[in-house]
Amino acid sequence: MTSSQPSIEDLAAAVRKGDRVALGRAITLIESTRPQDQARARELLKVLRRGTGKAIRIGISGVPGAGKSTLIDQFGVNLIEAGHKVAVLAVDPTSSRTGGSILGDKTRMGRLASYDGAFIRPSPAGSSLGGVTKTTRETIAIVEAAGFDVVLVETVGVGQSETAVSNMVDVFVVVAIPGAGDELQGIKRGLLELADIIAVNKADSDNVERANRAATEYRTALHILASGNTAWQPAVLTMSARDNTGLDTLWEKIGECHRALTEAGVLDERRADQAAAWMREIFEQRLLAAFKGGRKAARQYQDIEDQVREGSLTAADGADALAELLGLKDPE
Repeated sequence: MTSSQPSIEDLAAAVRKGDRVALGRAITLIESTRPQDQARARELLKVLRRGTGKAIRIGISGVPGAGKSTLIDQFGVNLIEAGHKVAVLAVDPTSSRTGGSILGDKTRMGRLASYDGAFIRPSPAGSSLGGVTKTTRETIAIVEAAGFDVVLVETVGVGQSETAVSNMVDVFVVVAIPGAGDELQGIKRGLLELADIIAVNKADSDNVERANRAATEYRTALHILASGNTAWQPAVLTMSARDNTGLDTLWEKIGECHRALTEAGVLDERRADQAAAWMREIFEQRLLAAFKGGRKAARQYQDIEDQVREGSLTAADGADALAELLGLKDPE
């Protein structure tokens, strides 16, 4: 091997030691779309597999402007000062023009980025959310192998990415804000149903009363929605990331949720389901890539897609036509 292409064993050993250069190189490898890099990435994950799964994986989402970055910045600093190693992964939309992602320069979490015990990495979305899900899950495994015991997965807005992130973490935290009119209009019902914890941020200055009122409304909404998880009833709390108040309570609630799910066996089930979903997503991506990989198949795919775009075929008819090319038929 050349010095620029270390063996998988050497790269894995460096990752386990917490080498930042090796960690960045490993993540770049799993994000690569080159077939030879993907093969090496799979081998790397196999080698590192025994060192994964030991961290608390926390998803953090919420409406734009809720203060997620300020929260993660302060929360991460608190955890590091308490002796933890914190990795922050961002499921960021990627510019189709530049390929850049919102967290690329880490300026939104300047304090946390300056700590040796912190690692911040954006996962560029590329052209599909599925790609984000795949690389982010693999990145979680890599940072766990490197010794990070708390992994924070942040989403930027409220959309499909929230569902994707909830399917790769242990505890899902939704950050809400007070004083935005009808509180429940500021956050989607689907997102509430995913939440293990709702943290009403910006409970400071003259916002304290409004934050308490918002928290009450969220508790009522959660009671109406009735979580299907008997091991843990979603918690609602107020905090101020700016003033660093209520963040200790947030960490306590995350710990309580994690322990409750673990003791009930739900966490193992959740991670097993996530692994199976991960397999399905990777298979679907590879199936589509293999289908479009042949010159004739790619041309037929494009022809059918063009017909759907111009309206001469419905989306369902287009899907049927693609299935026929694979020799697939709907079950009778």
